[in-house]
Amino acid sequence: MIERHLRARGIRDPRVCQAFDRVPREAFLDEKHRAEAYADSPLPIGCGQTISQPYVVALTLQELSVQPEHRVLDVGSGSGYQTALLSYLAAEVHAVERIETLASRAMETLKRLGVTNATVHIGDGSLGLPAFAPFDRIVCGAGAPDIPNAWIEQLADGGRIVAPVGPRDVQTLLRVEKHGEHLRRVDLGGVRFVPLIGEQGWR
Repeated sequence: MIERHLRARGIRDPRVCQAFDRVPREAFLDEKHRAEAYADSPLPIGCGQTISQPYVVALTLQELSVQPEHRVLDVGSGSGYQTALLSYLAAEVHAVERIETLASRAMETLKRLGVTNATVHIGDGSLGLPAFAPFDRIVCGAGAPDIPNAWIEQLADGGRIVAPVGPRDVQTLLRVEKHGEHLRRVDLGGVRFVPLIGEQGWR
């Protein structure tokens, strides 16, 4: 998967590739889908949600440019796969998931894999986690109508957000960089994610 679906398509960050090498994707899937774990496609994880396509996750993490000292907010953590990848890249990861069943399952999987620097919180990810802000990086695994104001407020100066933004059926993956009062937006291409449900997402 790493050679064919990541490096061959332009994923060059060695730390991102190392994280993918360390985290077993099958651990985050139901038994009936584990044979497909290393296909470059999204897969169902229950509750109407999916685990994202590996290449899209890798592109997201590469554009996020997480450094070892960073504190990261992972919105819409779902199965916890991206949270686990982030745990190898950052000092501290706070994930938030609105569906309690998925959050509990993700916490169990992370614990089983020995991840100690990531915590999964149950709540409305569109509002971020103000009690743990500021964050150096914010990433989202669900499509929002726009970047929520709560995330911008909780992002540290010099920080970066990577998230899908747009209509429910198709979005644009955006990289947003915060420099004082200025936000720089970079279009990273078209993607399709489940909708971000919440007060500052989709109702």
